[in-house]
Formats: sequence, structure tokens, C-alpha cells
Amino acid sequence: MSEDFGDGYKEYITEVPDFPKPGIGFKDISPLLADEQTFRSAIVDMGRCVDASMRCPDYWIGVDSRGFTFAAALAIYFGGGVVCARKEGKLPNATHKKSYELEYGTAVLEMQDCEGSGTAIIVDDVLATGGTMVATNSLALQAGYDVIDHLVLVDLKFIPKVAGIGIRDIRVESVVEYE
Repeated sequence: MSEDFGDGYKEYITEVPDFPKPGIGFKDISPLLADEQTFRSAIVDMGRCVDASMRCPDYWIGVDSRGFTFAAALAIYFGGGVVCARKEGKLPNATHKKSYELEYGTAVLEMQDCEGSGTAIIVDDVLATGGTMVATNSLALQAGYDVIDHLVLVDLKFIPKVAGIGIRDIRVESVVEYE
């Protein structure tokens, strides 16, 4: 994360205590999304997090559901298409599925096959334990995507990460960090 962006976005991210269950402090990005200039700036800064030596990916894979918003905006601004990793039962013709652990339960994601071949960057709003990111990475590989990076707006650094998240395995770029 660069010093010239990140912390300024925190004033647009509110904490909702005990949501979705007691003990969880939910980071609500709705105020950031509602402010046109701030949202646009966040998209540009997210794009800057991606290694400049890489070409634009063929696809931005958005994770259900807030990841869709960021993936679509990144695709419009930087180029590439959008692919959705959806919750179970929400995607027609889903050919791959992956169950995973959340900070507060379990879930299943589904994805359609990659048409041909293509590079992809997986995008979500917040990285907590990393379980969703690891599951989406596995799902994208099963579906035939060449995953070249992982990107979130917010990284909750204070939450211990699952195996697979880190420098040697799945590196996740972020704009905002909470220590």
C-alpha cells in the first residue's frame, strides 16, 4: 500500500458492531461507494496495486457480492471482462463449486467454466481470514482461469489468515489496512 492513498478512505468506512453476529465488527463500505469521487479514486488506487509490469487481465473475478461492484468498475476503468464467483444456487450453468470456512460460518461458491483461456485477477471488498479468497482462487483454477493477482479494498490485518494467504502462496494487494 502506498503512503499517498489508503488512510484517507477510512473516514468513508464505518464499523458496525456485532454484525452479522455478536463479536464481529463489520466494516461497512457503503459510504465510500455512495461518494462518487471517493469511489472513483478507490478504483484507480486499487488498479495501482496491481503489478505495473503485468498487462491488464482478461477478466476481473468478482466475489459475491460486493466484489462484483469492484470487479465491474475495475473492468470499465482498466479494461477486461467480469466473471462472477457466486453463492451456491445463484449462478445458472455453474460447473464448479467450492465450500469454505468464513470467519462466522461456512459457505459455497460456484463459477462457470472459462471460455478458452484467460488471465484473471480476483477482486473482493474486504480480506478477513482469507478463506473466501483461497476458495475463489481454487475455484478459478478449476474453471480454467490463469489467476495472476488478488485484490481487495480493505485488508483486516489484525485477523489471523488461513493457510495459503501470504507472500509465498496467495499474495493479496490492498488499498486500506487495519492493523
